[in-house]
Amino acid sequence: MAPSASLIDRIESIPRRELYFFALYRLLIASVISGLVFSPLAPLVGQPHHPALAAIVASSYLLLSVAMLVLGRSERWLQPIVLCGVGLDIVAASLLSHALPGASAGISMSLLFNIAAAATLLPLPLGLGLALAASAATAAEYVWRVVEGGAPSRTLAELAMFTTSYLALAFISFQVANRARRNQQLANQRGDEVANLFQINELIIRRMRTGVLVVDGQSRIHLANEAASSLLGDNDGHGGTGRMDLGSASPELVRRLQRWRNGWQQDESPLQLCPDQPEVQPRFARLLAGSNLTLVFLDDATVVSRRAESLTLSAMGRFSASLAHEIRNPLAAINYAVQLLEEEAQNFNESDRRLLQIIRQQCQRTNGIVESVLGLARRERANPENVDVVAAVRRFVLEYKQGLSLETDSVESIISETSVAAQIDPRHLHQILTALVHNALKYGRIGEQPARVRLRVARQDRNAVIDVMDRGPGIPEAVAAQLFRPFFTTSEHGTGLGLYIARELCRANQARLEYIAVPTGGACFRLVLPVPHTLLPS
Repeated sequence: MAPSASLIDRIESIPRRELYFFALYRLLIASVISGLVFSPLAPLVGQPHHPALAAIVASSYLLLSVAMLVLGRSERWLQPIVLCGVGLDIVAASLLSHALPGASAGISMSLLFNIAAAATLLPLPLGLGLALAASAATAAEYVWRVVEGGAPSRTLAELAMFTTSYLALAFISFQVANRARRNQQLANQRGDEVANLFQINELIIRRMRTGVLVVDGQSRIHLANEAASSLLGDNDGHGGTGRMDLGSASPELVRRLQRWRNGWQQDESPLQLCPDQPEVQPRFARLLAGSNLTLVFLDDATVVSRRAESLTLSAMGRFSASLAHEIRNPLAAINYAVQLLEEEAQNFNESDRRLLQIIRQQCQRTNGIVESVLGLARRERANPENVDVVAAVRRFVLEYKQGLSLETDSVESIISETSVAAQIDPRHLHQILTALVHNALKYGRIGEQPARVRLRVARQDRNAVIDVMDRGPGIPEAVAAQLFRPFFTTSEHGTGLGLYIARELCRANQARLEYIAVPTGGACFRLVLPVPHTLLPS
């Protein structure tokens, strides 16, 4: 992974800071030497061998050190600045050691820091090169003193120790600095990765569909993601770090939180925090041990409900397989009994023969329903056929009226077209219309007035449309939004599967089942059927 811009900026700022302190140390040493040379403390360094040389070198070294401090802080010229600065230190140390024999040991020791600092900023070959230059300058000063005929300011053993120290310190300083730089780079990189992970986690939590709140012991909200803010009625839904009082937003949630903190039994019923928001299932968890901060998770109850519906439908599919066997056995017995009775039909009057026909038709219809439920549970594909919707609806209305005693209720067809073609499985179409008409007769009445159900066939945008209409009280908006959910019913005796199965059968046939609100009253369920596919002319 490439280092981020902030990491590069921090790494590049390190040499600038080191160059500054390096130049500050050089200025400090130059100031001390100048102070010893030009102040009354000069006798502390002994009798100078070359007073004029000492004065010239000390003053020049001080001025150049000031210039290096002011100008030499650019990373772009790092190596030239360090090389020039340490070269100046070596030359000044050699000349001052020769001019001030009493301070030669201290000056040579102060040069150790310069060599070490240069080795931390330069590549190893250049660092060792400066160490060799310092060793050579120390040896040259020793030879210069011997050539002049004076007593050497240091012994050969001291000269060897300084030379060895320069080389060893340069190598060790480079290794230590190199490891420190790698560790610093790794630490900065890990810091950036942690910061990126923090931002990713924050984004994930903010975008979660589950609401997340951080609440303190006084029921004040410290953090809230977008889902939680929306559930609490924040129209912006941005989340944030406010200190809103949870009690003012949802007293019931605070009550459940206090019960959880007290270790009491939890209320598992869904909770609606805002009138326009879905119900939620709150869960609580302590953020840290010994802390009064609590994590509150607000799970969307509709998601949990859909999962429960999925599990229930899966169980229903397994149950329907065994139930089909139990239903088919009595159906087979009834069909067999009808066949035996039909053999004696010549002894029956017309009304008795009509009753036998109704029994046979209803047995076939019941068997078809069992087959459709099994197919839905097994997700079997429909077998769509080209169907004349006008003829199918007329035949359905006739059979429905013959099969059921409607008494005062009525089921009629309203058809202005002579023929409307569509593509659908005929068995599924019959089952869908049966469910819709049954619901219309059951719920589409006002008080004790008879129910009036109308089936209208028409064309719409090249599709075949069947409208099942009643003149009842209509369906409230809150109920209409959940009409096609499985197991949703407003009746104590209903299963809530009729409209769900009807819509699933429509989907299996590439059709649509919609509820259409009627402003003048009543309800309308619209079945939109695809037209048969035709071959385009070549």
